[in-house]
Amino acid sequence: MRRQSGCPLCDAAGGRVVFEATDFRVVHADEAGFPAFYRVVWSDHVAEFSELDAAARARCMEAVATVERVLIAHLAPAKVNLAALGNMVPHLHWHVIARFEDDSHFPAPVWAEARRPRDAAREATVAALLPALERTLVERLRTADID
Repeated sequence: MRRQSGCPLCDAAGGRVVFEATDFRVVHADEAGFPAFYRVVWSDHVAEFSELDAAARARCMEAVATVERVLIAHLAPAKVNLAALGNMVPHLHWHVIARFEDDSHFPAPVWAEARRPRDAAREATVAALLPALERTLVERLRTADID
């Protein structure tokens, strides 16, 4: 496995680990205001998606799609945002974020300025659904034949 000293995603998980496979891990990110914010983090230190071979790219995107499908099934969000920026942390990882019309930033990206105050009650309602969501996520990832 390729690692790079000083890389935050080589040195640490990048969030609370929900599932770990050989090639990737899925973590829940502690992002204030966004209780259903997950990351799919590639295990090897690569900066670009195109550095993966075709089979690895397929496994990576199947993991991202699985997280997205489970978020939709459990939370019925207005949209699920997918992003792989890497500008701040050049280690391949995908953000998979359930978005709701009443979240503080919607419809702008989660990294934009807030458009309205946070709704703590709504955030708590979503957070209460995460244990069941994560059980389903682990089950789907285990049976998806992508690790």
